[in-house]
Amino acid sequence: MISSSMFKNTFLFSVLALLLTVNFQLHAFNTKKKLSNEERTIIVGAQNSSLYLDKIKNKKVGILTNQTGVVKSDLTSNDYDTSVVDYLLSNGVNITKIYAPEHGFRGTADAGELIKDGKDAQTGLPIISLYGNSKKPSVEQLNNIDVMLFDLQDVGARFYTYISSLHYLMEACAENNIPVIILDRPNPNISIIDGPTLEMENKSFVGMHPIPAMHGMTIGEYGQMINGQKWLKKGIQCDLTVIPVLNYDRTKSYDLPVAPSPNLPNQKAINLYASLCFFEGTNVSSGRGTNLQFQIYGSPYLKNMPYSFTPKPNAGAKDPMNNGKMCYGENLSAIENVDKLEIKWLLKAYQNSVNKEKFFTNFFIKLAGTNKLKQQITSGKSEQQIRASWQDDLDQFKIMRSPYLIY
Repeated sequence: MISSSMFKNTFLFSVLALLLTVNFQLHAFNTKKKLSNEERTIIVGAQNSSLYLDKIKNKKVGILTNQTGVVKSDLTSNDYDTSVVDYLLSNGVNITKIYAPEHGFRGTADAGELIKDGKDAQTGLPIISLYGNSKKPSVEQLNNIDVMLFDLQDVGARFYTYISSLHYLMEACAENNIPVIILDRPNPNISIIDGPTLEMENKSFVGMHPIPAMHGMTIGEYGQMINGQKWLKKGIQCDLTVIPVLNYDRTKSYDLPVAPSPNLPNQKAINLYASLCFFEGTNVSSGRGTNLQFQIYGSPYLKNMPYSFTPKPNAGAKDPMNNGKMCYGENLSAIENVDKLEIKWLLKAYQNSVNKEKFFTNFFIKLAGTNKLKQQITSGKSEQQIRASWQDDLDQFKIMRSPYLIY
């Protein structure tokens, strides 16, 4: 027989248990909600400082960076308002030299323009150009360096030369026993692995490795692949550390806070860059000398195309393709973002050109990384046939790169 006091105690216990369960569930929900908010905030490698500041403490530090090497002074803000150089100096890091890639430390020079050594006006630090007479640091240029940092924003295209600068920096540091630390950043085109694979006989500064035109890797992952595949001179390997991006994975989109170079002014240009860059090896303008760089294309030889523009010298394009000439083509600035390397515009331009004999320049094969693409286009191959010819190499590349992926 159950007494009334036992019933009361059982009832009170049940109510207490229910309240505890509800409280636990609410706490779990709030904790999960808090974590979800934190997970939405991408923290770039440079700001993931607990993983590397101790490694460079009391050492003489060099850094290869430019205007894209930025961090937030306030992590709750959306503003990347502080140079990585200033950030490191404020944390007591002894930076002795800044190294600059294509477009220079401030990122204002033309594509292909030679960059001279100099001094940073804000910090007084010497700037060593790695896009001048030599693209690989010399022994003298690495003097007085104990450890090298690398912080550049890549866009995921083989011919975007920051990965070539990374190669030469790693090689020079390996030869001189200097460790390299890559401060990783997201790839805004990380979901795209596409295009023809470079054949090594066509190796150049706009394509140094046997990879497709779009590689779908962060620059930290790419550095690990350079090392792991022994692509450096004589197969040497660099003492390499990658500081990862926090709260990032391959499903997340990422809008760059700073234009990575003068002719990639916005997210649309960054998305279309690899697809339209092939025009740099033709007589067709990719929009340099306008305010729609890599968002339009056109040529004086495409007179039946619907859009027209006239390239003129501007910041980042002192002498643009077809300078001062009326060009006819297409405006792609309002289209949906592409999820592959598009060649349909290249094919359309060639088919509509009234000057096919002079359509391609010698630079096209360097950009494509292969002789085959030009041959396929001139012989009238369809887009589907051209794409099918890439597939085996793309499948092999995905297998090769898999050990080096971080995210």
